[in-house]
Amino acid sequence: DLHKPIDKRIYKGTQPTCHDFNQFTAAADTIALLVGFSAGQVQCLDLVKKDASKLFNEERLIDKTKVTFVKWLPETERLFLASHASGHLYLYDAEQPCGAAAPQYNLLTQGEGFSVFACKSKTPRNPLLKWAVGEGALNEFAFSPDGRSLACVSQDGCLRVFHFDSMLLQGMMKSYFGGLLCVCWSPDGRYVVTGGEDDLVTVWSFAEGRVVARGHGHKSWVNAVAFDPFTGAAQSPQPPELSGGEEEDEPPDPLTRRSPAVTYRFGSAGQDTQFCLWDLTEDVLYPRLPLSRARTLTGSADTGIPVPGLPRSLSRSNSLPQPAGTGSARGPPPDVPPALSVGRFATLTLQERKGPSGAEKEHKRYHSLGNISRSGEKPPGGAGPRGRLDTAKVLGTALCPRIHEVPLLEPLVCKKIAHERLTVLLFLEDCIVTACQEGLICTWARPGK
Repeated sequence: DLHKPIDKRIYKGTQPTCHDFNQFTAAADTIALLVGFSAGQVQCLDLVKKDASKLFNEERLIDKTKVTFVKWLPETERLFLASHASGHLYLYDAEQPCGAAAPQYNLLTQGEGFSVFACKSKTPRNPLLKWAVGEGALNEFAFSPDGRSLACVSQDGCLRVFHFDSMLLQGMMKSYFGGLLCVCWSPDGRYVVTGGEDDLVTVWSFAEGRVVARGHGHKSWVNAVAFDPFTGAAQSPQPPELSGGEEEDEPPDPLTRRSPAVTYRFGSAGQDTQFCLWDLTEDVLYPRLPLSRARTLTGSADTGIPVPGLPRSLSRSNSLPQPAGTGSARGPPPDVPPALSVGRFATLTLQERKGPSGAEKEHKRYHSLGNISRSGEKPPGGAGPRGRLDTAKVLGTALCPRIHEVPLLEPLVCKKIAHERLTVLLFLEDCIVTACQEGLICTWARPGK
């Protein structure tokens, strides 16, 4: 009943900033909920057992800065992580108390841009561990589907992926400029997608440790990214040629195969109030260099050799081979394969590029893609926030390829769906859920549902 909330709380002096339900323990008699606050506290509530509320960091002795993100550890009853605007990440045990004095720490391990500390204490107490990650705020983090790896994005523009138990850095990526604000994993754990203050979505391959593609469609900062686990490769059964260990070791030659292109679908939502849908196709993930070099923007998109047995439109990419400085990202949307036709998103029309000029001005930033010079150099106006990595030195390396060095994706769908900045994006089986800073939570029906 949307007119009667299960629970309602009004807080004075501090605002809730993030929350997470414990999906592992959720049952008819218990719904554990974490809430992080702007002053640094974390509350643990049970929406069924009303009296079982606990407050962590109550005196703000552990951290005085805003809680940016909270998350229960995968498949655990008691452990959770909270990240803060200080750039610190704390591991808590919901059953342990916080000490009466500020915690003292011992250094456990450290590496490039991070350190991990354990709490000095004779009796167990919170926090169990403290991670110092990057420079500036730690904006969001996400566990891989198998629960082993932790991806963190920071205001210094770095994505860092750690093996959580051994506390080792597994990989790193740098934004084009500005901070990274959001992060998510593909359902199979192969790819990490981030969004941030460079107005781009960036796809990073966990296995290869490299940027696979960037997506340009937003006109302002990207606040939320999420994979759609109910569309694309996750849904389609594996063709016989793909099954077994062959796919694990190296991608088979796409020319010899008759199966449809592997496609991941993900979405992004931004401060420009736009919702974008993106497809990651096989020709972007496994580029065939001689062919992609032969393709030019002036010629037809079909100059690459089509995959035998595929409809013409399916063998095309939704990426632009040589996008740097051509302004071609503004062009018409690419062909949409029949299986993913616009009819499936009947309520979302393609590419509303020309919005009212007021909205255009309101969300224009000095740092938008238009300001990146043709050579892919750093935009005028300086490097982003403080950080140990000098953007000028990192640009053009594997950590941060230049704009023309990786495929630039175009959104399959780009639609203004709110009046205020979008902050939440969730894909459910029968709908898509978005929320904005106006306080509106919207559910969007999937076509045919």
